[in-house]
Amino acid sequence: MARGRLKFDDERCKACELCVFYCPQGILELDKHQMNSLGFHPVTITQEEKCNGCAICAMMCPDMIIQVERE
Repeated sequence: MARGRLKFDDERCKACELCVFYCPQGILELDKHQMNSLGFHPVTITQEEKCNGCAICAMMCPDMIIQVERE
C-alpha cells in the first residue's frame, strides 16, 4: 500500500479546515498548541503512518499550503 508524507506551510494556513473535513483517513486536525503569525491554529497530521498519499487534502486547500510526497 502506498504511503504519503505531508508538509504544511504553517505560516500561510488560515485554519479553514477543508483539508480536515475531506481527509478520507480522518488524520488531520488543527494544532491547538501552536498559532501562526496570522493568529490561526495551523493544520497538523495526527497519525502519519495512516496517510496513503491520496492528496485530497492538498487539492481541497484553497491556499495550496499542503505538499504531498508518495513513497
